Amino acid sequence: VQLQASGGGLVQAGGSLRLSCAACGRTGSNYAMGWFRQAPGKEREFVAAITWSTWIGNPYYSDSVKGRFSISRDNAKNTVYLQMNSLKPDDTAVYYCAARAGGLRIGKNEYDVWGQGTQVTVSS
Repeated sequence: VQLQASGGGLVQAGGSLRLSCAACGRTGSNYAMGWFRQAPGKEREFVAAITWSTWIGNPYYSDSVKGRFSISRDNAKNTVYLQMNSLKPDDTAVYYCAARAGGLRIGKNEYDVWGQGTQVTVSS
């Protein structure tokens, strides 16, 4: 599986962006997809995750984005989205999508495949 992230950009505080992560290659219903972010000088942190299968649990979010971000998927397009609303300057980071075979996890070391990252900059 290869991942291609896109959709980053510059936005003012309070604005919205939608990130996309296209998966090329075979993904099964037991795959989980996650979004992580890394700000300058900080560790890469979990943002949100979802499984490809509807019946394997609900999406999961970090406390810092819960209620503002929404993760979703389009199985037909093999694409996962991260809708980011009410953006804050603290959301500024490079955002990465990642995939793992198996259940939903929040640890970055539990993901096997990573996309190249897309920059999100939120101005105040």
